Amino acid sequence: MKALDYHQATKHSLARLHANPHRLDFANMPRPFKIYSDLERRPLPAERRDTGVPALNAVASPGSAASGERVPGVEELARILASVGITRRRAYPGGEMQFRGASCTGALYHIEIYVVCGDLAGLPAGVHQFQAHDFSVCTLRGGDHRHALIEASDANLEVATAPAVLVLTSTWWRNAWKYQARMYRHAWWDSGCMAANLLAMAAALDLPASVVLGFADEPVNRLLDVDPAHEAALALIPLGRGGAAAPAPGPAIAALGLTTEPLSQYEVAYPEIAAAHAATSLASDAAAWRGGLEAVEATPPEAKLVTLEPMGDDALPQESVDAVIHRRGSTRRFARKELSFAQLSTILERTTGAIPADFIGPSGGPLTELYLIVHAVDGVTPGTYAYRRKERALEPLRQGDFRQQAGALGLGQELPADASFNIYYLSDLDAVVGRFGERGYRAAQIEGGILGGKAYLASYALGCGATGLTFIDDDVTEFFSPHAAGKSVMFLMAIGRPRRRQDD
Repeated sequence: MKALDYHQATKHSLARLHANPHRLDFANMPRPFKIYSDLERRPLPAERRDTGVPALNAVASPGSAASGERVPGVEELARILASVGITRRRAYPGGEMQFRGASCTGALYHIEIYVVCGDLAGLPAGVHQFQAHDFSVCTLRGGDHRHALIEASDANLEVATAPAVLVLTSTWWRNAWKYQARMYRHAWWDSGCMAANLLAMAAALDLPASVVLGFADEPVNRLLDVDPAHEAALALIPLGRGGAAAPAPGPAIAALGLTTEPLSQYEVAYPEIAAAHAATSLASDAAAWRGGLEAVEATPPEAKLVTLEPMGDDALPQESVDAVIHRRGSTRRFARKELSFAQLSTILERTTGAIPADFIGPSGGPLTELYLIVHAVDGVTPGTYAYRRKERALEPLRQGDFRQQAGALGLGQELPADASFNIYYLSDLDAVVGRFGERGYRAAQIEGGILGGKAYLASYALGCGATGLTFIDDDVTEFFSPHAAGKSVMFLMAIGRPRRRQDD
């Protein structure tokens, strides 16, 4: 199964949704943590100083510009991991709900993080797994194994010079329990939202960080001792620069056979997931995969553009990225109230800048384009728009009240209908796969997730609410056509004023 075949096969439509007999088996719901049964855990520092860096600055950062050596210690590593860990807990009869720093489809938290590092202050060299439930790490392998990642990435410069590399994986069943074969899309959406937090915190700490998708899959999975039929590596995030060089390759990486606690009583396999992952995997030639999609200069439209009017630096909220991540959530109800044009403009400006990633070259363009349905933004005529990055402006497509249509496009949910505006991240998958091969599908999907994760943080920093949503694929493309003809939806964000009890 090729990537585009998988994408076609997992599109939502009303007919497919109505015909799907799938029901949630709560008695077999997977646990939200991967826990090794026999490994000791090393607590991470729980006391963390606030960076003081405004969230909107951290979100907009194209990556740290720090020069020279920047080697994180365990305290900095803990602050970065805390951005995707448990931020608060709420007890309810019969259990406890744990909220995380980054959103995840269905709150199923199937993305794991491993730390592959040399000796850091407070943490010895090794392959460590982050345990979110008690904020600790457990060591799978002792010693410095960074060279396995350097070789797998064809000596990617950021990986080769990083004292620590985070490896993001997905455990398929933890999300497929609810979303079936479509969960492979969620692997990229959810890891993208997580990457947005990690990059923002790294920027706030002035640590170089980037997203690397160009690597040979098998040696990375072997290093982590994961079986890609159940869990597989998605992305590398090198952290820092310099320190002791990685040692020369050692003996072949041996299997560990570590025991983990069962996720649930049984698992249901969805062959489409394994097939899509295999089709988008690399065996070699990671270096040839790097670089961006050729930037296309669009023909100026006849319609008059609506130029963004973002807030000036002196008017921007100064709440720190740490604080925003800690209180971020997913809005469950919107109040159908207006946002200001300055808020919309600031969200777009702060979230659509350069992403430090190996699939975006210095002169290459992004893989996704933004389309908006505006319901209630002061000074903006309700209707549909395309966002033009170069001009920092909205291109009007159609005027009108499209709340009902927005709800229908979002699987009949009230959230996209009640929001002040919705952002749809679309990609020309034919062009992306033509440039990058099958693996380009991963890049387009994770870029949509990163942009959505940035929009989450920017919205909360501005006092708005936000939530990521799913959609009826082809209906979204048709709705924004002819402008969006041939493009596919990667992600959807609804943004507006949260509905409070006093609004009822």
